[in-house]
Amino acid sequence: MTLIIEGKNLSKRYELGKNNHVHALRGIEIRIEQGEMVAVMGASGSGKSTVMHILGCLDKPDKGEVYIGGRRADTLVNGHLARLRSREIGFIFQGFNLVPTMSAAENVALAAEYAGHSRREAAKMAEDALRIVGLGDRLRHSPSELSGGQQQRVAIARAMVNKPGVILGDEPTGDLDSATSREIIDIMRDINLKTGTTFVLVTHNPEVGQACDRIITMQDGLVISDERADVKEDSELIA
Repeated sequence: MTLIIEGKNLSKRYELGKNNHVHALRGIEIRIEQGEMVAVMGASGSGKSTVMHILGCLDKPDKGEVYIGGRRADTLVNGHLARLRSREIGFIFQGFNLVPTMSAAENVALAAEYAGHSRREAAKMAEDALRIVGLGDRLRHSPSELSGGQQQRVAIARAMVNKPGVILGDEPTGDLDSATSREIIDIMRDINLKTGTTFVLVTHNPEVGQACDRIITMQDGLVISDERADVKEDSELIA
């Protein structure tokens, strides 16, 4: 299969003060194949969030290289980096990160406009994405009028609106109860299977890991295991 994300010899050190630092990553290798759904797990401080930020081009490694779709990404600057993030990578965060004064449709459309689509195009793309996640009847609702699970569905729609090759999630079920968490896992898995979109999910939730193709476990800035599980059900990918 084709590699869609590759991190080579990634190292990252954070300075916490004079003579005080932490090695968040210690020369790790990460390879994600196109169409996979992968969980990155580990205790707090293991380096998993740092990995997501670097693979998502939100941060740069001190050493090492990052490739997205075969293209070197960690050396991109300014507009080139912004275009990569807006068009080729989607993000889902634990706290939803929705604009409270905007409707669900406006929140999703904003991501499409940022990627260069016209306002009319973005509005249509937003409605289509929200219908996919089951919120076709909540387009005009503000975040305060939506449940936590519904807000995370809006965040998923926003992440997928530009049809990126990769969606990265940072604890996407962290603020949700067990039943709602399972619904969100099912939605992400369904999108993965039907569209071939690659998901990389940083999580503490073992149910997320069980739904994925692979679980990468981290400890003290190192990958200590990379286990593959054949959990995909038969499904035809949308052409």
